[in-house]
Amino acid sequence: MKMCTLCPRNCAVDRAGGERGICGQTEQLKVARAALHYWEEPCISGKSGSGAVFFSGCALHCVFCQNRSIANGTAGKEITKERLAEIFLELQEKGANNINLVTPGHFAPQITEALRRAKKEGLRLPVVYNTSSYESADTIKSLEGLVDIYLPDFKYISPALSAKYSHAPDYADVAKAAVAEMVRQCPRPVFDGDEAEDPIEEGLLMRQGVIVRHLLLPGCTRDSKAVIKYLYETYGNQIYLSIMNQYTPLENVSAYPELNRKVTDEEYEEVVDYAIGLGVEQGFIQEGETAEESFIPAFDGEGV
Repeated sequence: MKMCTLCPRNCAVDRAGGERGICGQTEQLKVARAALHYWEEPCISGKSGSGAVFFSGCALHCVFCQNRSIANGTAGKEITKERLAEIFLELQEKGANNINLVTPGHFAPQITEALRRAKKEGLRLPVVYNTSSYESADTIKSLEGLVDIYLPDFKYISPALSAKYSHAPDYADVAKAAVAEMVRQCPRPVFDGDEAEDPIEEGLLMRQGVIVRHLLLPGCTRDSKAVIKYLYETYGNQIYLSIMNQYTPLENVSAYPELNRKVTDEEYEEVVDYAIGLGVEQGFIQEGETAEESFIPAFDGEGV
């Protein structure tokens, strides 16, 4: 924390001394919401919900961010590592299927301590690491043995797109290295009742593994196909793919008119058909009207 290089931005600021990096946070833990969350993939949310802990701050700052109030750090409450461990145990008592750490990378050392404490005090749930993938591979390595399920995004292959929309021309290279480390730690999907022929069809919960998400952006089907091709050719059935159409244009994209619309059904179907044509079988797709602001929870400090 005195010279922070947790993420690829490598700010090297003194977060322990109160300085803020690109993530917008000092070393003080800040959490915006901790509650049962029902809008993840079915094998994560299940019927009882995922125990989602939304951390304030973000190192990526995508122009189309759906959770902008927490990404820029304006929402959230400062807490101790001891309180974070208590939150994990409280979510377990509420019936959560897992502990879901959302945008956690800039607090990885503090979260690691809180998880160890909670596990000593009876935390039994799988731990999900829910990330943009703009992560240092070394930070991901530090989580080995504590995280059971990795839920990374893979947003772009194109450096031009990642530079324009996430201020990170190196995004693809960084994400490739981060996801490779995740798969090294969790090399195959494991579900409750793992003898099931089709665990997703049978509604089973994931206990270990990697699900890589890709959110389609308007007009970016070529890049979406490149992302899916890379992931499938690199990992095959070691991972699940989640192809999402839930992009919601909020007021923050007014300066990017090409993003100021939803993804069309035709765009989404084109990408899904491409994935099927490649041979992707382990995947999730979204049906119906998912691009709604109602899917974005209120970051009102619930459960914190």
